[in-house]
Amino acid sequence: MHPDHDIRPISEPALLGESPLWHPIEQVLYYCDIPGRRLHRLDPATGATRRWDFPVEPACCAPLLGGGLLLGMRDGIWRFDPETSGRARLAAAPYDVATERFNDGKCDPQGRLWVGTIHEPRQPQAALYRWQRGALDRMAGDITVSNGLAWSPDGRTMYWSDTKAHRIRAFDFDPTDGSLSRERVFMDFPVKQAGQDLSTYGGRPDGAVVDSEGCYWAAMFEGQRLLRISPEGRVLREVRLPVRCPTMPCFGGADLRTLYITTARENRPEAELAEQPWAGCVLQMRVDVPGLPAHFGQA
Repeated sequence: MHPDHDIRPISEPALLGESPLWHPIEQVLYYCDIPGRRLHRLDPATGATRRWDFPVEPACCAPLLGGGLLLGMRDGIWRFDPETSGRARLAAAPYDVATERFNDGKCDPQGRLWVGTIHEPRQPQAALYRWQRGALDRMAGDITVSNGLAWSPDGRTMYWSDTKAHRIRAFDFDPTDGSLSRERVFMDFPVKQAGQDLSTYGGRPDGAVVDSEGCYWAAMFEGQRLLRISPEGRVLREVRLPVRCPTMPCFGGADLRTLYITTARENRPEAELAEQPWAGCVLQMRVDVPGLPAHFGQA
């Protein structure tokens, strides 16, 4: 599989890069290194970087109205001030932190933070939570690895994936109260078979983002590709990547036509890493259809 030629790395490698966020006001990229227990900030225009180390894993970040960020971490939901490095916990984790942690998360258009979990023993005991007005509510469950959160441009469809199950789901989303209904399968992918060579495996859906035309861009972990999928569930484009394990795309740049892609290198075979030195880096490429700005959360 030959990668598309306009893709290039713009960061040093992380162990497991995740949750890229193009900040609409700061015009910089934030992203997490989950096992590295770090949050990174990168200004692609100048190359300036900054990082913050934490005692537990940060899994996702979202911009906060009035300044700062919301962080989903192993031990709960936190408010974080990048200027002072100060943190304040807003909600404790509603699960056993020894076997579960928060994973993929984003704010909906109304400012509610949605964040799912990963069950580390890989049993279907993970769930999706909604945080608003100080309350953390369980909204869906019975999955293993929560990922792929995104909303349609009109805010009335929410996407959510279970990476281990190779399935992306869609829900009708009520903007007024943030309730979910009419759950359905948006996309299923073939499960990797025992002994299957990775060159014949298409990957499993990890993080995702929706563009201004309503198409869903899914990072296919271990599949070495991104897929652009129409709202009807048809694959419109496959972007071949120079690394085996993309984790999540986001749109950024002044025109929201730059796609930033976090990737992973943690626990990958030495031979693979030798062939793919960009593994773990944030990748960048230009696209024709712009994305949508990130939604701000409300504390």
